[in-house]
Amino acid sequence: MTAGVRRLLAGASALLLAVGVTACSPRASEWTDEEYAIASGGSTGVYYDYGSHLAEDLSDSLDIRMVAQETAGSVDNLLRVSSGEALIGFAQGDAAADAVAGSGAFDHPLEVQALARLYDEYVQVVVRGDSEISGIGDLAGRTISLGAENSGVNVIAARVLDAAGVDLGSVRNPQLDLSESIEAMERGDIDGFFWVGGLPTPGVAELSERSSVRLLPIEQEWVNEVNERYSHAYRPADVPAGTYGLQDSAPTMAVPNYLVTAASTPDAVARDVLAGLFDARLRIAGEVPTAALLDRRSAIFTGPVPLHPGAADYYRDQRG
Repeated sequence: MTAGVRRLLAGASALLLAVGVTACSPRASEWTDEEYAIASGGSTGVYYDYGSHLAEDLSDSLDIRMVAQETAGSVDNLLRVSSGEALIGFAQGDAAADAVAGSGAFDHPLEVQALARLYDEYVQVVVRGDSEISGIGDLAGRTISLGAENSGVNVIAARVLDAAGVDLGSVRNPQLDLSESIEAMERGDIDGFFWVGGLPTPGVAELSERSSVRLLPIEQEWVNEVNERYSHAYRPADVPAGTYGLQDSAPTMAVPNYLVTAASTPDAVARDVLAGLFDARLRIAGEVPTAALLDRRSAIFTGPVPLHPGAADYYRDQRG
């Protein structure tokens, strides 16, 4: 073997070693061999879809065991994260704001903090395409699922009805999750349902392929009223034409979605989670389009939910 060949092989070995070290960065020492969970919502929603792919990616990149938990939604997710039942979870910005304030569905403040603002979720009030219901005001006296108990959907649905002047007690509410709502509407057991999620939500998209659906409009003045009463977490928005086969866009309101963790989560663990989240963004977006909306520039804007110190360190390092 000539000296030139030996130098070439040595250089190639060094390059392969460098690539290997870069591709398999060591995880922080604070991780253990226990199974970790992502509180991820119902199985037909964006939360669960996103959470399942993220759990798989983090398990591979960090050499840990992480799974997506099926839950009732934002309120349930926040309770699980706060109690330590889940390491991280998805939560609507309004429910997260209530959690840290100890208001709304929460009897006392929860020690939860944000890792990232992920994307905006859209309020979707779904009825059959041939339904006589034309607006939110027509929901009085109807059987409408306002979301599962301990869900962020339930919180928003009550606020929208109140702003629209519809007495909550006048609506028959079976408190179904998304998959149960879809099944109940297809059977004719309910007249419609509220949902809050990314666009398109897989379960609603599948429903629209089997039968015609419409989304009831949510007026901007109602959005403004809800904002004034609560956490100013909402903004007017539109569900674009073409979504779920809609011929026209539907006015609604949107709320930001956060990835949250307990305040007690070690800083290094928080940094590892965020590094894995951003590294997996494009891979996950191939299956979950909303994942593509994750952006470092906007991810830090999680107020009034405080940013976890480990997350703040991560974003500062990325600016360097």
